[in-house]
Amino acid sequence: MIRANGKTLRHSPRGGWLGLVATVLLASRIAVAAGEGVFDVRAHGAVGDGQTLDTTAINKAVETCAQAGGGQVRFGPGRYLSATVHLKSHVTLSLEPGAVLVGAPDPNSYQYPTPPSFLPEAKWGKWHRALILADGQEDIAIVGAGTIDGNKVFDPRGEERMRGPHTFVFLNCRNVTVRDVSFVDSANYAVFFQISDHVDIDNVRFTGGWDGVHFRGAPGHPCRDVSITNCRFYTGDDSIAGRYWENTVISDCIINSSCNGIRLIGPAENLIIHDCLFYGPGRHPHRTSNRYNMLAGINLQPGAWDATEGDLDDVFISDITMRNVTTPFHFMMKPGNTAGRITVTRASATGVYRAACSVESWAEAPFKNVTFRDVDIGFEGGGSADTAPREVKAPGVDARPLPAWGFYARHVENLTFEDVRLTCTKPDHRPAMICEDVNNLTLDTFKFPTFDTVPEPVTLKNVRNVRRP
Repeated sequence: MIRANGKTLRHSPRGGWLGLVATVLLASRIAVAAGEGVFDVRAHGAVGDGQTLDTTAINKAVETCAQAGGGQVRFGPGRYLSATVHLKSHVTLSLEPGAVLVGAPDPNSYQYPTPPSFLPEAKWGKWHRALILADGQEDIAIVGAGTIDGNKVFDPRGEERMRGPHTFVFLNCRNVTVRDVSFVDSANYAVFFQISDHVDIDNVRFTGGWDGVHFRGAPGHPCRDVSITNCRFYTGDDSIAGRYWENTVISDCIINSSCNGIRLIGPAENLIIHDCLFYGPGRHPHRTSNRYNMLAGINLQPGAWDATEGDLDDVFISDITMRNVTTPFHFMMKPGNTAGRITVTRASATGVYRAACSVESWAEAPFKNVTFRDVDIGFEGGGSADTAPREVKAPGVDARPLPAWGFYARHVENLTFEDVRLTCTKPDHRPAMICEDVNNLTLDTFKFPTFDTVPEPVTLKNVRNVRRP
């Protein structure tokens, strides 16, 4: 259920992704239309010459707009140098073509919210600094064909001795729209939000920086009803990441990264990833390591970074294309987490250069129901004989080489392959698939090349029931 400006909009989590997108878009249109007044930042003293600090003038325009009941704060063409802008309820920042909001160069001039104590990130203090900040607001938006430039405001005293303020931070907000703008050179995450609901990010371009969109809820306080559609990501770090999500749609996006495409580091329920293109290498460097190669396309790994508790369930991944990734799919969970239904359908990948696809539980509970249907994956292969007997240990935070070249499964209740086709460019001395501790394995048209050096191309260990229709 979504509430926007006093109106109740109902959505069934199992009613399909199109219904969810329509509902969230309707809420966003209501948010943008909340106020009718237009308040020009230049009329409130902004200069827009890229040298004069316009922070005070911009915040004055926002405050005046909010006191008038809401509306648009207009940025005409120009370069507006600013530290933290405080976005208020019922206010839309409208950046016209040629308008650029530029981060002020002093990392100490930025402000941050105080997250509630139940958020694990609350103790991080200034890590939450932002160029645009909204705390406990509703019906807010950033729209227009302009640009928000984080200006690479690095901080030698920040995370990794380099990260500075995020570009847009909102905390405990409702009905948030980000549409048509471009984010460039963020000094940390471009869009970062926590415990916020009804968020629509549409037709936005992310270039450089660290994560493009990163959002986190908390146990009992997930981020609900989030839509990320028609966006282009060219990021140095993960394009989309976070944890504790409920009712999330990621659709019609181009995802290019020097890290992971989508990385989930905690629980999520009713997650839809549809009609997206993932490709590497990244156009912009991973700032910490200065590498460009793309890692996993979709990395679902509850508990990999720190302890989380909750369920990964009702995940539907469809119509996906990938190129030049370490692995298309890395599904893994650590103790404290559970996983229900995950379905991958109509997916293709080429140039997979490091790791097999994996579904592996290192938690007490197994993955319950995982299905791959109508999937084509092309691996580079070339694994040598000495990699084949390698003992499999719990992964770290990224996919790693495995003793199978195609698929690896561990601790799964029901694992199904329907019309799955694997290819391998170079002969590989490892099995095509290894399954360990699987209760029910269904192989319904599972095709792969065989090599003379591999007598057992499908290796089953403690697999109790195998079904070959």
